[in-house]
Amino acid sequence: MRLTSFTDYALRTLIFLALEPDRLATIDDICGAYDIPRNHLAKVVHLLGASGWVQTVRGKGGGLMLAADPEDISVGSVIRITESDFRMVECFDAADNRCALSPACRLKSALREANAAWFAVLDPLTLADLVANGGQLRRLLATAGG
Repeated sequence: MRLTSFTDYALRTLIFLALEPDRLATIDDICGAYDIPRNHLAKVVHLLGASGWVQTVRGKGGGLMLAADPEDISVGSVIRITESDFRMVECFDAADNRCALSPACRLKSALREANAAWFAVLDPLTLADLVANGGQLRRLLATAGG
């Protein structure tokens, strides 16, 4: 399975905010830390806000902060919200399936099982788990320019 850059940026944004819980961060702060495009990150932040994970404060001195405890943000949940399609192969979508092997194919069920196993690992993983080595992560971000 491959994650889109949108999901990657969402996870990195949440990590950044979790590492700095006592201050408002800006989109520019996050872009600078990770060297990612501002316009793309703005869309990510909008979705994270709509999902209730990030709070935005408008105006001078505004910025972003986590709106939920890191322990309450499941990596699996973030991925489910930020990824638009878990259709690994054509036959996962009955409307578009034209594969002649579908009636007897065993690959489809194996791929579904693999996808379920992937989420079985990611669902209990929280943002708090991702930042448990916060000191090391902060040093790396400082070195990168954040």
